[in-house]
Amino acid sequence: MALDEALLVSSHLLRRPVLRFYAWSEPAASFGFFQRHAEVARWTRLRPLVRRPTGGGLVPHLADWTYSLVFPPDDPWYSIKALASYRQLHEWIQAAFADLGVATSLAPVPVPTAPGQCFVGAAQFDVLFEGRKIAGAAQRRTRDGLLIQGSVQCQPPSVNRADWQEAMSKVAQSRHGVEWTRFEPDAGLIELATELARQKFSQAAYNQRC
Repeated sequence: MALDEALLVSSHLLRRPVLRFYAWSEPAASFGFFQRHAEVARWTRLRPLVRRPTGGGLVPHLADWTYSLVFPPDDPWYSIKALASYRQLHEWIQAAFADLGVATSLAPVPVPTAPGQCFVGAAQFDVLFEGRKIAGAAQRRTRDGLLIQGSVQCQPPSVNRADWQEAMSKVAQSRHGVEWTRFEPDAGLIELATELARQKFSQAAYNQRC
């Protein structure tokens, strides 16, 4: 969470989009920036619970595939309205699964949910596999840039994580002309993320505030 926020804060200086794939070192759950910790704590036994810099609902992190996207203010994606951005993101994920021979769909309308829990029900344009939501995301737009944090859960059994990540990259390249380069955080970005982790995301005062 700290590195994602550091990327957002630094996005206007990086001046290029960044796609980050990452995993969790232990079972955990993240919850939306505006959610109440006391409510979230009743919905799951997963610990630790960490507040995301983006909105949205409770997301369990057991065997999911997590990723983030950051766009600087001068990138065309930054100017897209939230719902259109959400749809564009999940069309990308849908195309990646299609390249792997897996048919998915986007939810045309919201599916009844348990309020505050991201993967119970579905929002419009969530990715569905065999009628069940498997991909959702949350966004945060600031003057510095746009951060999207996403999760893919209950993955189709025929697909592994490495192949899906490669398909995501290939789809962006073949359909949108994206030229990928490996991104290595510099010392300043690592220092900022370390400070955010120490002073904010690891602190009960931040995670458990109302």
